[in-house]
Amino acid sequence: MKRAMAAALAALALMASLAAEAQPNHGAKPDRGAIEKIVRDYLLKNPEVIEEAIGVLRAKRQEEERRRTEAAIAENGEALRAHPLSPVSGNAEGDVTVVEFFDYQCGYCKRALPAMTALLKEDPNVRVVWKEFPILGPVSDFAARASMAADRQGGYYPFHLALMKEPELTEGKVLEIAGKTGLDTARLQQDMLDPAIRAYIDETRALGQRIGISGTPAFVIGGTLVPGVVDAARMKELVAAARAGADSG
Repeated sequence: MKRAMAAALAALALMASLAAEAQPNHGAKPDRGAIEKIVRDYLLKNPEVIEEAIGVLRAKRQEEERRRTEAAIAENGEALRAHPLSPVSGNAEGDVTVVEFFDYQCGYCKRALPAMTALLKEDPNVRVVWKEFPILGPVSDFAARASMAADRQGGYYPFHLALMKEPELTEGKVLEIAGKTGLDTARLQQDMLDPAIRAYIDETRALGQRIGISGTPAFVIGGTLVPGVVDAARMKELVAAARAGADSG
């Protein structure tokens, strides 16, 4: 808000300056101070002009950001939807892909989980790509590498659900959950050390930054970035819109 107001005031000041320059002066120096006073007095009498200018500026910047994000999503479509290491749930040939960037220690991600599980149960033609995006410390990173290793055993989704449902994680709890979900924990810990898993997680962080993700959860549905928690009803709407867009395109 402060930055937008400062920009709006700067623009108004520039207008005053330009008005001063545009005044016919017949060789005399324009009275910049007088013109700036006129502008100031006008704004004091009509403060809604500042609000209007801020609103226009904010809308312009939001539109610019939306276009930048859509372009970044288009440019990185294969990395988002078709990376060979990305775990996938649902219909592998589905007509709509939902990509979720998440952290296993993120409370908001845990709140978004019911919408994702409902989507997978109710929509037989959706494809979900899970993107490990550990941003909340070492335990998050440990859990992300463990889940990537679990994918090699074909046990990603049950492990993912179990981790998301755990209120507080530790490295020991992650391994305990792995055992309870039927994973070979010795193999899991060995696979977690594979540099390919580390490189993939680093690539995912960089990918998120390129498309403007700064927190979790964040979803890419069709060509749209949707940050924050999405409930089941809204998720259905977003998938339907993406499906309709694909059909019309």
